[in-house]
Amino acid sequence: MSQARPLASGPLGSGPLRLVGFWVLAVSVVALLGSLGYMLVEGWDFFDSLYMTVSILATVGLKEVHPMDRGGEVWTMVLSLASVAIIFGTVGLAAEGVLAEVANGRREGKRMQKKVDALRGHFIVCGYGRVGSLVAGELRESGQQVVVLDASPESLERAIADGFLVVPGDGTSDAVLIGAGVERARGLITVIDSDANNVYVTITARSLNPDLLIVGRASTAAVMKKLQHAGADRAISPYQMAGSRIVQLALRPGVVDFIDAALSRGDLSFGMEEIAVDERLRGQSVGDLRARGLFTLAIRHGDSRYEPNPPDVRALAQGESLIVSGSTAAMRALNEAL
Repeated sequence: MSQARPLASGPLGSGPLRLVGFWVLAVSVVALLGSLGYMLVEGWDFFDSLYMTVSILATVGLKEVHPMDRGGEVWTMVLSLASVAIIFGTVGLAAEGVLAEVANGRREGKRMQKKVDALRGHFIVCGYGRVGSLVAGELRESGQQVVVLDASPESLERAIADGFLVVPGDGTSDAVLIGAGVERARGLITVIDSDANNVYVTITARSLNPDLLIVGRASTAAVMKKLQHAGADRAISPYQMAGSRIVQLALRPGVVDFIDAALSRGDLSFGMEEIAVDERLRGQSVGDLRARGLFTLAIRHGDSRYEPNPPDVRALAQGESLIVSGSTAAMRALNEAL
């Protein structure tokens, strides 16, 4: 996928900090030169000369430390002009730097939005916390295009640094989801820390795209039911998943390892995949797929019913989904054919 470029630094970025450093350096140099000038012209000691110079640069209008002759008066006028130049010059440079940073940030935002607008069939991840960052990374490793939504500037900066396209906002508003291309997206995964926000994101996304695949994070079983009622295709509780995973590893470690290997993206000779039956596969049989090196483990119907180990004579119907396993080469050939 296209790599996102980092947004420009804000008003407190490196540009303004350089201006502050330049200002401190300029004032220090002028203060030192001014003090040396009074020491040479008027013969004052260093402290009196520095005191007089600082009072002029600070424009406080204090009385002269000692009576001055014509040379001292001329030197005072020079320092006064330098003080005015430093003040107005610094203000101008700072304003220019801030405006440049803001303009650059807007340009980068427009470039990123243009990239998001060009996406089709991508995934939207709402929330870039610990779970969200893992989800986005796994999707990208699987070859999917990802847009990250988050209301936290810090989280957005982390997502940008990780190379993701971002849209500011948590996904609870129509405008944010439309900006992320929800109407063109393949799926949305909402893993915000707030259960209420996850439910609201699900309701909003479902109203904007009835065909969108939606997976929501829940903290409890009760919230999982609410997410499903709100329109989520899948509701997941990380805590329940962790408990179930531990039990399966204890009871069926070999089965779990095999499935993990089949679903991994490593350089393996076999894999497992879900394939939707469309008009190109309609009418073919399970035996036809076996002849191509793909073994149909189960046929999934629209109501989430599974037909395990179908016979070779079983004809495929449009709208069904196949859970198949086979060699990586056979799966790649089928995907290219489809």
